[in-house]
Amino acid sequence: MKLLNKILGRKGHPTAPSRKAEASIPFTAQIEPDAPFFAIGDVHGCIRQLGDLLVKIEKLEDVPQVICVGDLVDRGDDSAAVLNMLRRLNGEFGDLVLSLKGNHEAMMLDFIDDPERSGDRWLRNGGLQTLSSYRVSRSSGTSLIALRDRLVEAMGQDMVDWVRALPVKWQSGNVAVVHAGADPLVPMNLQSDELLLWGTSDFTKIPRPDGTWIVHGHTIVREPKAENGRISTDTGAYATGRLTCAYVRTGDVSFIEAT
Repeated sequence: MKLLNKILGRKGHPTAPSRKAEASIPFTAQIEPDAPFFAIGDVHGCIRQLGDLLVKIEKLEDVPQVICVGDLVDRGDDSAAVLNMLRRLNGEFGDLVLSLKGNHEAMMLDFIDDPERSGDRWLRNGGLQTLSSYRVSRSSGTSLIALRDRLVEAMGQDMVDWVRALPVKWQSGNVAVVHAGADPLVPMNLQSDELLLWGTSDFTKIPRPDGTWIVHGHTIVREPKAENGRISTDTGAYATGRLTCAYVRTGDVSFIEAT
């Protein structure tokens, strides 16, 4: 093909983006959501901090738009209570209180769908704490299939269906909220679920050329920040006790914390 391109005078696909070249272009877009909103970082079963954060949010906006960036479950002690609270609020207020799916919800669903293939991975990554929050324990000799059945019974099929239906992205104006990140050179409507759930190394290396800001969690940061078109919200609540929320308005991002 290189020889053919040379004969025909071609220099390669003219529309193919150069990731190295794009990395040198600064991100200059002003942040402009359609309306103010709050994006809560990875909750990971921290029910007390979640409740405290929602109280603080209510004091700032009469009818707040709240988005949780995913990873509601695992690692922390109260995943069942977190899911119950967020599902109840979603049922009462609709999309004004919306939770996204994170990679930990995806791992839990993989365990439910295929426990023998996906069980060990989920259990190693915080699944044991989620089971415990539903008062499900794995005694010696308990099969992964039996463990799955007990979890589904404890959660209820309606809750499993609710988690399965969680979206992987939400957008307002030029601000998108996802769990882990996004490919900076791919339009938001063409991003794969896998990438939005698990991220990509290019996310932190290349500014988006389309002017879209990305709010995300997944990667723990010492302090939340908004720079270069990226807004980081995961302050490791299950380990640090600090759950953080980004308050996003036109031209401004500030952060609220519950400890």
